[in-house]
Amino acid sequence: MSERTEIPLFPLSSVLVPYGRMALQIFEQRYLDLVRSCMREGTGFGVVWLRAGREVAGGAAELGAYGTYARIVDWDQLPNGLLGLTIEGGERFDLHRHWRLANELNMGEVTLGPPPQPVPMSGRWEGLARLLAGLEAHPHVQRLALPVDPGNAAQVAGTLLQLLPVEEREKYRLLGLASAEDLLAELDRLLNEISGED
Repeated sequence: MSERTEIPLFPLSSVLVPYGRMALQIFEQRYLDLVRSCMREGTGFGVVWLRAGREVAGGAAELGAYGTYARIVDWDQLPNGLLGLTIEGGERFDLHRHWRLANELNMGEVTLGPPPQPVPMSGRWEGLARLLAGLEAHPHVQRLALPVDPGNAAQVAGTLLQLLPVEEREKYRLLGLASAEDLLAELDRLLNEISGED
């Protein structure tokens, strides 16, 4: 059984998934301190979905029961003066409880799952791999510098889920699925619904 551990949390109204990449703008001091600490120590933080409420000092927030451990893969000073980060999703975790430190940084007691492992891509999902290859040509996606291996079903599934315009509530549900195969099947179903196919 995995041990519980304490990690800093970054509640977001967006869901981060394993293998997914996301751009963030950092301006609050508590998160600037967190980023500095992560970069110095080579650690990450937990991204957890903000289900309800607002994540502000003194605000009441309802967080998801699970999230994704994020690592910083790139950073830059933005033209607006804010710190820009690109983060990548790693291990999924279960959140048991959370609290705030004196500096308003959120902390959580979590059980980290195993690191994402490559899963061989089945020919059944070739269309999803082609869709992802097409999305990679988009300038916004190119800025994320996604390292996608089309032969890794888990990476194709996670990257697609992060990029597709799926409601965050649905993304959160899909983050809870047990396997890459289940996720690819759900993505295939969702895309068929969007395109109006049976």
